[in-house]
Amino acid sequence: MSNEVIHINKDTFDDVLKSAGENTVLVDFWAPWCGPCRALAPVLDQVAETLGAKAVIAKVNVDDNPELAERFGVSSIPALFFFKEGSVVKKLVGSRPAADIIEEIQSV
Repeated sequence: MSNEVIHINKDTFDDVLKSAGENTVLVDFWAPWCGPCRALAPVLDQVAETLGAKAVIAKVNVDDNPELAERFGVSSIPALFFFKEGSVVKKLVGSRPAADIIEEIQSV
């Protein structure tokens, strides 16, 4: 775990979930052309910096990884998926303030 947002793809996705252990993994499904996705990026940087090793903050570009978007039924972006021990435990669509995201991570 680190205090930086990591970019993952179809080849690294499952490994990141496994390596997180009991820590929450937040995956942001996004695309470069999505304005709200771009606005959320610095918020996720702040979340990663605040939580450090307590959570993994990751991003999946849906344009480059459509199979992951399909696998999780992503139909709107930004889509925030919260994973605990490899399973989805919560989903949010749209941008959120850092404090709200941190609270969500700490509650799962």
